[in-house]
Amino acid sequence: MGKPDNDFDWLVQFPGLEGIEPHAKTLIHVSTRFIEAPIGTIGYSEGMPCNAYILRLAGKSRVYKLSASGREILLYRVSAGETCVLTTTCLLGNSNYPASTIVEEPIRDVIIPKAAFHQLMLESNVFRRFVMENYGALISDLIVLLDEVAFLSIDTRLAKLLLDFSNPTVSQTHQEIAAELGTAREVISRQLKRFEQKGWVVLGRGHIEIADRNGLESLANSG
Repeated sequence: MGKPDNDFDWLVQFPGLEGIEPHAKTLIHVSTRFIEAPIGTIGYSEGMPCNAYILRLAGKSRVYKLSASGREILLYRVSAGETCVLTTTCLLGNSNYPASTIVEEPIRDVIIPKAAFHQLMLESNVFRRFVMENYGALISDLIVLLDEVAFLSIDTRLAKLLLDFSNPTVSQTHQEIAAELGTAREVISRQLKRFEQKGWVVLGRGHIEIADRNGLESLANSG
């Protein structure tokens, strides 16, 4: 896919790049391309080489890891105005992807090829600072996830997940929630049934009604 009429309008979504040096801006102009992908598109799979740096303009994708048994655990999501920490890791370390990603909302990305990325890292102080600051922030988010997986019980993590939804109706299946938390559907169904018995939620087909946020918050804060 080609470039839009106004090549650099997208920079406003990444404030750290607005003051990028003229020579770096020229390199971005001649080397980048824009791509779009619909829901369900596989962005990359575990073991694939990393060939480009990604700047997300619109949409959302899920980055996840599969166990040997096929169980999925969500690592993080990449939304508009963000970059992908695994992509940065693989480019800096010249390694293949250790996880996979799939599009959840139609995406539009700026793609900076691997060679141009490394040239920008060498020649542009602004670009290098932007990459490393974003990388550090995303690594911090992953550490929070590791802490939760290692130290919080599944019922506490489930309560926190439900509270993350602003709408009292959560339109996710038990399987989708299990994938988010890296556990089995049966475990989630059992925990949700306990929440329902406590009056915290009301279970429906393909959705969950949050009936008592205070009850969920008491459990979430206990961890």
